[in-house]
Amino acid sequence: QVQLVESGGGLVQPGGSLRLSCAASGITFSAYNMGWYRQAPGKQRELVAGITSSGRTNYADSVKGRCTISRNNAKSMVYLQMNSLKPEDTAVYYCNAKLTSSVAYWGQGTQVTVSS
Repeated sequence: QVQLVESGGGLVQPGGSLRLSCAASGITFSAYNMGWYRQAPGKQRELVAGITSSGRTNYADSVKGRCTISRNNAKSMVYLQMNSLKPEDTAVYYCNAKLTSSVAYWGQGTQVTVSS
């Protein structure tokens, strides 16, 4: 049974930081490309950051320079460090594991709210 469990979300003031974590189980983690997506109310889900199985990273323009994605294959974990958070970063953040176009899994999401 595949599980992706996100944690680390919460309420933070503008300019603050959060570190999201995603624990994966039931997959050969090192073989998967991993990603963080987010969905704000009334908007489509969008990619925030991705990291390939070989460690190559990519970021949405809106978070470049403020976010860092990383992975620990030994622990089957992927992280998203978010700094200088803005109110527009408020969304539910989802962890994604993708092996192929037809083999992909989602976590249940963690809420991030940036507000004073």
